[in-house]
Amino acid sequence: MFTVLTRQPCEHAGFKALSRTPVVIALVVLILSVVVLVAITLIQIHQKEVLLPGLKYGIVLDAGSSRTTVYVYQWPAEKENNTGVVSQTSKCSVKGSGISSYGKNPQDAPKAFEDCMQKVKEQIPAHLQGSTHIYLGATAGMRLLRLQNETAANEVLASIQNYFKSQPFDFRGAQIISGQEEGIYGWITANYLMGNFLEKDLWHMWVHPNGVETTGALDLGGASTQISFAVGEKVELNTSDIIKVSLYGYVYTLYTRSFQCYGRNEAEKRFLAMLLQNSTTSTSVTNPCYPRNYSTTFTAGHLFGSLCTEELRPGGYDPDDTITFEGTGDPLLCRVKVASLFAFRACHDREICCFDGVYQPGVKGSFVAFAGFFYTANALNLSGSFSLDAFNSSTWDFCSQDWSQLPLLLPRFDEVYARSYCFSAHYIYHLLVSGYKFTEDTWPQIHFKKEVSQSTSPFLLFLSKQRGLRVRA
Repeated sequence: MFTVLTRQPCEHAGFKALSRTPVVIALVVLILSVVVLVAITLIQIHQKEVLLPGLKYGIVLDAGSSRTTVYVYQWPAEKENNTGVVSQTSKCSVKGSGISSYGKNPQDAPKAFEDCMQKVKEQIPAHLQGSTHIYLGATAGMRLLRLQNETAANEVLASIQNYFKSQPFDFRGAQIISGQEEGIYGWITANYLMGNFLEKDLWHMWVHPNGVETTGALDLGGASTQISFAVGEKVELNTSDIIKVSLYGYVYTLYTRSFQCYGRNEAEKRFLAMLLQNSTTSTSVTNPCYPRNYSTTFTAGHLFGSLCTEELRPGGYDPDDTITFEGTGDPLLCRVKVASLFAFRACHDREICCFDGVYQPGVKGSFVAFAGFFYTANALNLSGSFSLDAFNSSTWDFCSQDWSQLPLLLPRFDEVYARSYCFSAHYIYHLLVSGYKFTEDTWPQIHFKKEVSQSTSPFLLFLSKQRGLRVRA
């Protein structure tokens, strides 16, 4: 069970302490009066020496399976151990793929960070760089690499650690975040930034908002996907997916589950592998999810080099073999075939189950869907909240287009993403509707957002390290 502990706001705790003894109050008032008089005198004498409060900085590297992003945070220096507002000031996308792609050449991993770190150095004053903490949190891509080759994963982290130790910042380590931690971080951060945990009252005291419901979090990464939401007390407590989270004196019961190999990129690899497995030829395969008049060629190593597709690897496997996939643009057949990625039959004898025999209580309340969920909806010209019918209609329209039409439909055209949006849309449908059991009535409670004001897991990781918020098992 995870317990999240936070420091109580200083003014609130101090109010309770001072209210106990009148004598203490009088003494404190006297002391404060003297301090104020001395302060006024010093200010009058040294007016030119009075400086405005400075800033402190923190850096987080969110090392996802597809890419690494560098986030810079800042907050008022005088609020170091209090309730100062932490704000994200900038972010930079590291060139290339995620750090897990350096499993065979870990010594090359640090080179990708150079451009972003140079920008960070230009932003943070030189005299503050030595006191600026920097953290790296890796997610599903590195979790997969560690399962597949623990030595390679350790060498990648070691190479990155050596690089950052040579930088002028205060490097505090690199860690691989578990799937459950990633789900918890997403849920806490989404609700923290939406003000669902604390708010200031008329006396500027931090209090718990009355009657505020928390928001569920849906995250779709490249290698894994997470769902987290608050549930009632009448749930199965003998499962590791139900946890208790204590925040600011309130206890929340959460369901949080991470599905490894169900991220968008790994799911598509499994899908292509299944198409190949069911094809009559091993060199040219039709794909109903790719647009009409589109074709692309992959090496067998690209498809089967992942732990997620290892079981689908054909006999006589040669990583240098090539397979060509021809798009047919058939939305109905695409939806039918994508369903085979999920073992829905494993839940036939359980009422409360999503897929693969995994327990899940019924979804309730509002949800925020970010990362891959948002980018796919955005490609369909959808955002925010909308009906399931609107999602299906837009999916059918998009998937029926010829490849030549996509540059005209997409605001930012990138072949790698454009060819896969149709697959992603049908995949999201099965994940949310057939899996998590969202219905026509509950689907509009999902809000597709690019970011929840800030990034999710890196922001919470930063809070847990720097702002007194601790997560422990």
